[in-house]
Amino acid sequence: MQLFGIKTPLIKPGDDMVLVLCNAMKSAGITPQDNDTIVLAESAVASAEGRVVNLEDVIPSEKAIELSKLYENDPRKMELIMRESEEILGGIPGVVVTITKGVLSPSAGIDNSNAPEGHVVLLPEDPKRSAIEIRKKLMEEYHCNIAVIIGDSRTQPLRLGCVGIVLGCAGIEPVEDMRGRKDLFGKPLLITRRATADNLVSAAQIIMGEADESTPAVLIRDAPVRFIGGSEDIPAIPRQECLYFGCFGKEK
Repeated sequence: MQLFGIKTPLIKPGDDMVLVLCNAMKSAGITPQDNDTIVLAESAVASAEGRVVNLEDVIPSEKAIELSKLYENDPRKMELIMRESEEILGGIPGVVVTITKGVLSPSAGIDNSNAPEGHVVLLPEDPKRSAIEIRKKLMEEYHCNIAVIIGDSRTQPLRLGCVGIVLGCAGIEPVEDMRGRKDLFGKPLLITRRATADNLVSAAQIIMGEADESTPAVLIRDAPVRFIGGSEDIPAIPRQECLYFGCFGKEK
């Protein structure tokens, strides 16, 4: 498997994401091939879509002010967290734990980094739709099958450091069902599903970085994944079946 970082100029609201990518790949001498996968940082996609908010334009509600004191957060950002998330679960000083777009997210995925001073970047409005549209335009440009993943970073419970997570994808099966396959001792796997798209985002983020690398996209070639014609939703499970959620609240 090969990974090629795609450096771009600073992406601003209103930029054509596909045009930026095509120009950047041309400058780097990168030409997409059949069954390549392009991983995009959510902040870059969101910025192009105009999801950059000036905090001066946000008027916090009484509830936002109350919660901002509890979680030691900017009340204006707290207001945005309330608007963007489906549920607020709790938090620690500076970070609010939310369910946003069906995913466990710190502070509704709102990003202070890679944003102008006094601004924040929200998640893309509809990451799956964005992936579908970008994929369609890229395939029209390069006349080959391309998968597109829009990814973000998350922390693992009780672990320091970030790993990748897919928010939306097109052209690739995001989770591969491994049940029924045999392990090294011939025993069938009973519950294993491989988070293929998440793993590709994690690989890409080693090249993307989290600071001023200016590499919001990575082209992955020869990935051992299953390509599909359309787009699938990211599989979710009920809370009571989740390893982490399911163990909380139970009597000891």
